[in-house]
Amino acid sequence: MAQVYGYVRVSSIDQNEERQIVELSKRNVLSKNIYIDKQSGKSFERPQYKKLVRKLKQGDLLYILSIDRLGRNYLEIQEQWRILTKEKGIDICVIDMPLLDTRNGKDLMGTFIADLVLQILSFVAQNERENIRKRQAQGIAVAKAKGIKFGRPEIALPENFGELVHEWEKKRLPISEVLEVCKMSEATFYRKLREYRLLKQK
Repeated sequence: MAQVYGYVRVSSIDQNEERQIVELSKRNVLSKNIYIDKQSGKSFERPQYKKLVRKLKQGDLLYILSIDRLGRNYLEIQEQWRILTKEKGIDICVIDMPLLDTRNGKDLMGTFIADLVLQILSFVAQNERENIRKRQAQGIAVAKAKGIKFGRPEIALPENFGELVHEWEKKRLPISEVLEVCKMSEATFYRKLREYRLLKQK
């Protein structure tokens, strides 16, 4: 008996997959048949997707919210679509683009339209990602030129840092107390201590 599946991918652990899951639930995809991958932007390892592909059988139906869930670039999206529809023999429904529903138009014209739409959309998806990366790079370059610093804000040393270090070195003050006063972790304390000593040497 044919099964209905859903695939969800978010590009970082901070992104919320809820919207994709809600859309799949509206189409009666059982929660046990929803496969979710969370990953960083740099990595494209998709263990759940690979597991899903192994499970898919001819005649099954797969829902995805948008075409870029299938890959990170034009060629990869095309290749995954080919594997799923031609090799595995399943149907795919792209929720955000009703034209990309392989259940419709099984004739030559329907297949041609779906393939054409797929090529256009996967190209647009890749192009948009590249534009976003360019805008981010430009934004960072402008911000750096204005002196804006990225990353965690530097922890300021307390005015009596030298005194605290002296007392700690003389074993008159436990490290736990020094860390509490300085409001920093042990790793940060030792890093700041190295910087402090280098400054004292100059």
